[in-house]
Amino acid sequence: MKDLRNRANIYKDFDNHDRFKYPENLKRVTAGMGGEAILIFTDKYTSLYDTGMAYCAENFIENIKMELKARGRDKVDKIFISHTHYDHIGAMPYVIDQWPDAVIYGSKKAKKVFASQGARDLMKTLGEKARDNFVDTEVEIRNDNFKIDEVVINGDEISLGSSYMKVLETKGHTDCSLTFVLEPESIMFCSESTGVLRCKGDIHSAILKSYNDAIESVIKCREYKPKQLISPHFGMIPPYYIEKYFEIFIEESEREKKMILGSKSKGMTIKEIQMEHEKCYWSEERRSTQPKSAYVENRNHTINCIIREFEDEL
Repeated sequence: MKDLRNRANIYKDFDNHDRFKYPENLKRVTAGMGGEAILIFTDKYTSLYDTGMAYCAENFIENIKMELKARGRDKVDKIFISHTHYDHIGAMPYVIDQWPDAVIYGSKKAKKVFASQGARDLMKTLGEKARDNFVDTEVEIRNDNFKIDEVVINGDEISLGSSYMKVLETKGHTDCSLTFVLEPESIMFCSESTGVLRCKGDIHSAILKSYNDAIESVIKCREYKPKQLISPHFGMIPPYYIEKYFEIFIEESEREKKMILGSKSKGMTIKEIQMEHEKCYWSEERRSTQPKSAYVENRNHTINCIIREFEDEL
């Protein structure tokens, strides 16, 4: 394994706040760089939020088993999928091997994506590039056995015993993105459509499909007024910063949009806009949590999305 301990990390905590200090009924079971996963313990069920990267699946499974044993449990009952990107669902085949009866919840679009051979091939390719970025071993990256058992829509409530999971459709990052809220605790697991916090005052907008959908999603989440909020890849947001989190997402999204449209209005080619975007948003520090190939893939989608959606303003 590559030693990642001394690599720069774009995620920085707030003063006097541990972003990985989750409520007692949540346990972070992430095994490697680049993808997060959280176990959710309720009185009746054990659930898993996202499944992280494929390259570290073996250690990921061991982390889950360790936490299950500590709680006197032996299985994962339910799996909630935020969206279908490789860093959020890569280890799903390995999880299903271990707990084949677990029910997987996701959007209708996610079910369609998992049925696409082309989409699964892309997941495998990006998963292999992530593996090569983070570790030295040639661990197999699988792209079989991706599935959604139960399609959920906005407003659905999934029983977890005395608790339940509320579903919010939050498009923008992808068309399959979902936000889940654990109730009655009011813990919101945000999708990437409402951004990825890097540190105080710095958020990555991650808009790949629709700017307007993303803004609508962040407004929906803000108006829900969660008591606690988990930002994808980052972790727990300090409660006093929740409103600010949504505010800076809107500000950063507008800034990125203006940069792209401004470049286009100056007559820059798509290639030139891509290079301009890279100057603004890519750094070697960022490589510690994301392969550059994944950044390039996302960058191209973002630029095309913004130009397509606002071409009438050019």
